Amino acid sequence: MSLDAWIAVGVVLTIFPLMAFTRLGPDIILLGAVIVLLTLGVIDPQQALGGFSNSGLFTVAFMYVLVASIRETGGIDLIIRYVLKQPKSERGALVRLLLPVASLSGFVNNTPVVATYIPAVMSWSRRLRLSPQRLLMPLSFASILGGTMTLFGTSTNLVVHGLLLERYPELGMGLLDLAWVGVPVAVVGLGYLILLGPRLLPAREGLANAFANPREFTIEMEVDPAGVLVDRTVEEAGLRHLQELFLVEIERAGNVVSVVGPGEQLKGGDRLVFAGTSDAAVELQQIRGLIPSRDGTSSLEKEFKERRLVEAVVSNQCQFIGQRIRDGHFRTLYGAAVLAICRGGERVKGNLGQVRLQPADVLLLEARPPFIERHRQSRDFLLISELNGAARPVHEKAPLAWSLLLGAVLLAALGVLSMLNAAMLGAALALLTGCCSVGAAKRGLDTQVLLTIAASFGVGAALQSSGAAGVIGGGVLTLVAGNPLLLLIGTYCVVALLTELVTNNAAAVIVFPVVMSAAESLGVSPMPYVVAVMFAASASFLTPIGYQTNLMVYGPGGYQVGDFLRLGSGLNILTGAIALALIPLVWPF
Repeated sequence: MSLDAWIAVGVVLTIFPLMAFTRLGPDIILLGAVIVLLTLGVIDPQQALGGFSNSGLFTVAFMYVLVASIRETGGIDLIIRYVLKQPKSERGALVRLLLPVASLSGFVNNTPVVATYIPAVMSWSRRLRLSPQRLLMPLSFASILGGTMTLFGTSTNLVVHGLLLERYPELGMGLLDLAWVGVPVAVVGLGYLILLGPRLLPAREGLANAFANPREFTIEMEVDPAGVLVDRTVEEAGLRHLQELFLVEIERAGNVVSVVGPGEQLKGGDRLVFAGTSDAAVELQQIRGLIPSRDGTSSLEKEFKERRLVEAVVSNQCQFIGQRIRDGHFRTLYGAAVLAICRGGERVKGNLGQVRLQPADVLLLEARPPFIERHRQSRDFLLISELNGAARPVHEKAPLAWSLLLGAVLLAALGVLSMLNAAMLGAALALLTGCCSVGAAKRGLDTQVLLTIAASFGVGAALQSSGAAGVIGGGVLTLVAGNPLLLLIGTYCVVALLTELVTNNAAAVIVFPVVMSAAESLGVSPMPYVVAVMFAASASFLTPIGYQTNLMVYGPGGYQVGDFLRLGSGLNILTGAIALALIPLVWPF
């Protein structure tokens, strides 16, 4: 291989462990890789920026706007309200949950679908007296399976299709072409989840009861009207830097002061709510001017318009991971106070200020109302939902938002417009009709995914132009002894393994040129290998880190890694076998 080829291979071999074992975002890692390749002359500026002009990237972006319009109008809430209802058994509950989710995910990005369903499923499971652990992992897996049915189903499908059009313009696929394999895979996969899910998943309490009793993690005191603390600030009263407690809110004359600052002045009769352990109550009782609260009802069980109780799932890219909550000044940055932490299905005991945050931790936060919208799209949190919050009322424009999405799908499926044109038209109409505001559209764009996709193209171009893809492809052919079927199986297995460790888009885009070079050398059609890359990139059932929706349900479900292996390994084998059996029949070598 040439020097450029060795550099390209070295950069790729560096990318994968960085993604798997560091907290750096995939977009940062891949953009860094592109900068290195451009600086060393392996790719030119046109190749480095080629991903930003790819039709697949822009189709993904416009689909995000269409999905934002459905979320903003309450379109997914509408489905939840009319479908879940009251099943007669646990498997009946799974049928009501999984079939609509898989159908939705065929046309709507699965992340907002799962994000909307999680709080609804948590409250639904409590009402049905079912363990949420038996429902949340199947929810994530059903959304993944549904995404395999159409080209709109996942961003990876659109991106790989964009790569295909660049290399072989004559081999473009229809919107529903994947359904020949995707529908059988989804049907069998859903059947597996419904029949075996209740047997293979545990029924621990999980998050359902971890935050149920506020008295287990809060202490309430009152300011003695005749005491020495009246008219003193929180700082002056010595309530700012307690060892194992921190002041969360002040209830005063029927109102609440949330996320209390050090300059807040205390009044007689103020009811102070502290987060911490009951053992630390001794510290409060020694402070002159504080007396035990005489109100029998916990302040957190009351509703105040000035505050919200919120559950937030920590992302693996949260800047506070590995830091103590107190040291990181969490409250100062987010304007929210941590009341309790749930990890692995159990509430973390002890001094909250000393707890070091980990990915998928579920935080119970007390915040002001703007917090939810401000941080809903934050990279630091995978999911933000109001605790016991009422479902968002169904907006009158929800049917219109669904009609715009359906119209875009039909125009693309019937070949009237290209997928890019249909998604672009749908997004424009969503903005013009008021189904989605410009601000909501901007918030709905997952810039990390878009940058990851764009940068992946630059890395893939380096493998192709340097000749590394051809050399590696030749080596792969030697390994499979020139057998097209063995190459197909090897392609599927490699991409499926990589997608468990790194982002699915990066795995697909980087492997794509190598597989295409191997297929060209073999003199066979590239189509079965293109489809195999699409399906394998979605086959992420083994670990919570392999796919974003898996990590989203990991914390709220109180799962352990072994739970994913137990249910996901069989699903991986089953879906892989069906896909590999059907792909050559639909797209012959």
